[in-house]
Amino acid sequence: MTLVFDGHNDALGRLWCASSDPVADFARPIGHINVPQAKAGGLGGGLFALFSPQERKPFEFNVFAEDERDIRLSPPMEEGAALVAAIGQAGIAHGLQNAGHLRICTDAATLARSFVKGPLACVLHLEGADCIDPDLLALDTLYALGLRSLGLVWSRPTIFGHGVPFRHGSDGDTGPGLTVEGKRLVAGCLELGLTVDTSHLTMKGFWDVAEAGAPLVATHSNACAIANNARNLTDAQLRAIGETGGMVGLNFASVFLNHAAWTTGQADLDDCLRHLDHMIAVAGEDHVGLGSDFDGAPLPQGIASAADLPKLIEAMRCHGYGEALIAKLAHENWLDFLGRQLG
Repeated sequence: MTLVFDGHNDALGRLWCASSDPVADFARPIGHINVPQAKAGGLGGGLFALFSPQERKPFEFNVFAEDERDIRLSPPMEEGAALVAAIGQAGIAHGLQNAGHLRICTDAATLARSFVKGPLACVLHLEGADCIDPDLLALDTLYALGLRSLGLVWSRPTIFGHGVPFRHGSDGDTGPGLTVEGKRLVAGCLELGLTVDTSHLTMKGFWDVAEAGAPLVATHSNACAIANNARNLTDAQLRAIGETGGMVGLNFASVFLNHAAWTTGQADLDDCLRHLDHMIAVAGEDHVGLGSDFDGAPLPQGIASAADLPKLIEAMRCHGYGEALIAKLAHENWLDFLGRQLG
């Protein structure tokens, strides 16, 4: 079985929002990612997001079924409430590590060893810096808890920058770039060695990150050329990701995979392959991987959970991808990139 490293999932957020016993529930086939389904699907590890929801309740995927082309940005979130969520989910990750369900990886050697031998390799990622204060003190705290990747925004504004709305028929040029504080946060991340994720960030913000000299990363974003959506990337952005030695991860969210899915919710593995074809052609085959958005998005037909990852791998084979390319997309590119970042 081909092992998979996944560039983005919301399993910790799901457990924080919907479970009274996260450790026990992660051992059961509940949600998209858990111990039995990861084992069945060959999931060896991934970037596990710490995400602060407006309300502590399960994410409602049917929000995308609205007959609208533009779902407005969420309002800014209060820093303290966001920090409670982020710290709580980091605590769940440590609880899962203590139970032997995963290992929090903060260096390249631990990541490589855990990915191959188990338990599930977890690189902690902050999805939206709503919980970070202007002095960046919370950043140091989260780093001490194992954080090694940070997304500046989710699809709502922070003091650091602006996220894109969930908008179909538009690219990510929807608002201003990074604030002065945002540029300081990027510099602080680079000093600590944290990966800076541009997913959900406006196009202007993306180019601000590029000016900072960071390798450009979009952990869970697709191609505007295939489905023109504010959450997807233009060819210029994809090309810059390759040129800076960065990474882009294929987002499985059906609503970002084809034009009709915005209202029908329907997409399939062929749509995933069309995005992969394009991202490989533009960013380069060494800079493309998977970024499922498991537990955070509606999935395409054929993938109900991590247990179905072999179906996508087989679809790649049937599509004509060779085994060397499949290995790159499935895990090698992410492991090589994170190995350089973690040192």
